[in-house]
Amino acid sequence: MRIVSFEADGSPRLGVVSGDTVVDLAQAAPALPRALGALVQRDGGLAAAAAAAKAAAKAAVRPLDGLKYLPPIGNPGKIPCLGLNYADHAAEGGHQKPTYPSLFMRCSTSLVAHGAPILRPKCSVQLDYEAELAVVIGRRGRHVREADALAHVAGYACFNDASVRDYQRKTTQWTMGKNFDATGAFGPWFVSADELPPGAAGLAIRSRLNGEVMQNANTNDMLFPVAETIAILSEAMTLEAGDVIAMGTPAGVGHARKPPVWMKHGDLIEVEIEAVGVLRNPIRDEG
Repeated sequence: MRIVSFEADGSPRLGVVSGDTVVDLAQAAPALPRALGALVQRDGGLAAAAAAAKAAAKAAVRPLDGLKYLPPIGNPGKIPCLGLNYADHAAEGGHQKPTYPSLFMRCSTSLVAHGAPILRPKCSVQLDYEAELAVVIGRRGRHVREADALAHVAGYACFNDASVRDYQRKTTQWTMGKNFDATGAFGPWFVSADELPPGAAGLAIRSRLNGEVMQNANTNDMLFPVAETIAILSEAMTLEAGDVIAMGTPAGVGHARKPPVWMKHGDLIEVEIEAVGVLRNPIRDEG
C-alpha cells in the first residue's frame, strides 16, 4: 500500500494511491487520523486505511496529478541519519570503510515535500544531493534484537539528504550542513513494508540531476542494513512509531567529482528507488 500525505482545503490529508488516483481517507474514513505518524501509531491503523480505500465511494477518489504533496511524516519525533553507509561513498570522500555507522540527526524544519523546491541557502553555493532510503518506524522499541528489528518497520520512502558541504565541514559534527531549512526532501509517498523485500534489500537506488544519472547503486550495498541499524540505534534511544531513519547514500555525490558539481537555481534533482517511487524536486535560491 502507498499512502500519500497532501494538502486540501487548507488542511493535511492522507490518501491511498492506486495507479494515477488517490482515495482521500478524510472522506472514505473520517475517523482515521489525517497524519501518517498518528496512523502508524494506531493499532491496526494501516489495515483500516487499506480496508477504507477498498470500500471507498467514487466521491472519495481524486486524481494524483495536481496534488499538493506534503512530506509523508511532517514532524517526526526523531530523524536519525547514517553517513558513510556505502563503502564506495566512504572511499570517494577519503574515509576508511567504517566498522560503526556515522550517525547524526536532522530536524523536522529541514524537511521538504515531493515537488516542492529544495532551497540553496544565501550563505553557500555548495548544495549537494544524496539519494537515500528512508525507513519509517511503526512500533516502539528499545534494545531491539537484529532478528526482531524488521517487525518494527512500518514502511519506506525516498529521501534526499541534500547537504551544504562547506557548513558540514566547519566542525567535526555535521549538524549544521545537514539541517538548513527545506533541504531534506522526503517522499513522494510512504510504501508499506509488506510491498517490498525484507529490509528493502536488493532495490536499485539512483539520483538524476537534470536527467543525468549521478548515483547508481543497490540497497544491498549498504554496510549497515536496516535491521542492523535499528538494533544499533535502539541500544541508545527508544525508537517510536513515526520516527524516520535516513539510511545513507552511495557514491557519485557532487562534492567528490572533479570539478565538484553543486546544485543551483533552476536544476531538477530526482531520487528513484525501485518499487518505491521517484522523489522529484526543483532547486531554488533562498529568498
